[in-house]
Amino acid sequence: MPRYAAFFASMNVGGNRLKMTELRDALEREELEDVETVVASGNVLFTFDERPSDGLSEMLAFIVNDRFGFPTFAAVRSKEEVRAAIMDNPFHGEGDDKFVHTLFLDREADPDQFKVMMAAYEGRGPERVALGDRCLYADYGEGVADSKLTKAFIERKLDRQCTGRNMSSLKRILDKMG
Repeated sequence: MPRYAAFFASMNVGGNRLKMTELRDALEREELEDVETVVASGNVLFTFDERPSDGLSEMLAFIVNDRFGFPTFAAVRSKEEVRAAIMDNPFHGEGDDKFVHTLFLDREADPDQFKVMMAAYEGRGPERVALGDRCLYADYGEGVADSKLTKAFIERKLDRQCTGRNMSSLKRILDKMG
């Protein structure tokens, strides 16, 4: 059976507090195997029957909302997709790994909407952004905390849900996937 990584959005930020042991237990009750959490920010590794990651994303988001009472988005990616999230990122290797991110989207972004988003962002910050396969790549060269390229901005402009991880986290997760 294949190994997957789930990247939950808005987990353990704001009011959406959840112990990773509780999340792991809930997912194990749903017949996911070898469930492992990585850091307390909603990164989960698991083994499950091979299926499209979109269906797994919906299933995991439903479980969290049903069991813990808050809506979330879960970007589920296979080991190969996690590797691609690192290797296909055009800013990987150029900037600091903690500032270079892959922002996973719930589905493919419309290229025209991406252009509109970038036009709306022009002059607001120094970030570099590129469109990928069900993701955006971003180099937050001066840091993420004060950036105006926020999750809310991206979601509003692209009409997509997203959650991001930096290169350091993605490399650690890929390594744990075996």
